[in-house]
Amino acid sequence: MYKKIGTVALILAVMAGSALAKKQEETLEQLAARADSAHADQQPDLCMQVAERALKQGSDAYKANQYDQFRINLQQVVTYSDKARSAAMTSKKHVKGTEIKIRKISERLRDFKLNVNYDDQATVQAAIDKLESFRTDLLKSMFGAKSND
Repeated sequence: MYKKIGTVALILAVMAGSALAKKQEETLEQLAARADSAHADQQPDLCMQVAERALKQGSDAYKANQYDQFRINLQQVVTYSDKARSAAMTSKKHVKGTEIKIRKISERLRDFKLNVNYDDQATVQAAIDKLESFRTDLLKSMFGAKSND
């Protein structure tokens, strides 16, 4: 009896491990396609995963002196953060989590801006400014716009 339970548990653990490995092997393009076709309430999380992975790949590309790929990845960060913001505000779900993730990406970009060439600092700052405007939109949707009456 216990041998059967142990065998079943082992099989389930192996299956779960292989499923997790497949999920981690998903490329940025595959994740982006999945995010674009996802249901509205799942889209904010998937879009933020794309943005976070694009930021990592962009950082790696910059370190490898692949500046064009860096700019492409930076644009993906902005694009998918915007999609996440729009989906979160439309579905009214995952708004807080999306705002937090965008803030963390913005902070990483601020730190990263200090390490890039002078010519690329304006590009990174433009991305930071866009992310901050997305955050402002999300915060307004959570707490409402303050009136100055």
